[in-house]
Amino acid sequence: MGRGTEGEEDMMNELVIVKGNDLFTDSVVIAHETGYEHSVIQRNIRNYKSEFEQLGKLGSHDRPLPSGQNQKIYELNEPQASYLLTLLDNRNKVRAFKLKLVKEFYRMRKFLLEKQSAEWQQSRLFGKQTRHDETDIILAKLIPLAEKQGSKNSGKLYMTYSKLVNMVLCIEAEQRDNLPATYVDAIRFLENAICNIISLEVDKETYYKEIYQICKAKCFIIKELAFLPSLKLIGA
Repeated sequence: MGRGTEGEEDMMNELVIVKGNDLFTDSVVIAHETGYEHSVIQRNIRNYKSEFEQLGKLGSHDRPLPSGQNQKIYELNEPQASYLLTLLDNRNKVRAFKLKLVKEFYRMRKFLLEKQSAEWQQSRLFGKQTRHDETDIILAKLIPLAEKQGSKNSGKLYMTYSKLVNMVLCIEAEQRDNLPATYVDAIRFLENAICNIISLEVDKETYYKEIYQICKAKCFIIKELAFLPSLKLIGA
């Protein structure tokens, strides 16, 4: 048995991810967290493939390595991951990871249920409407002001303000559909604040770049006052 390679560590993702309506980990995660070589984990899965397939479809994908070769990574649902861990030894490191993985599957299951709830769906819907309102304000008021003040790239203001909210909350654009309800609500609140600030400042003919700085400063204040918990994505 050997420790996972440095290359495998670089490719680490979250312990558990959401795909569709189910939760998965993968063979690289398990190799890294238990200290086994990935080849050992792969061999265990191949040797007991029929048992794994009794617990669900055994998925896999290839990931390119710096060497130019492809690495086969097995995708494991919760029962498959639990079964794989029974095939490993019971050292302190492995035992600690077993507990860690069980907790993570449980936590992500709760998030998945939250995302499927009517409250989350409604919050996301309201958030999209607020985003639409922000876009309308930028189009109707901010862009004409920016062009009047000499901007040559006013069409990029949409992206500028989208990136502002993502930067303040430390999220990526593609993560918005996988955020817990507290962050969905925070996005809506920030974008609503931006709408109001833009509208007020445009009416005063504030320089368009200064409007951005005002929005940025107030968004960070709002974030601090919101006391948001540490971000844990619902899925990927």
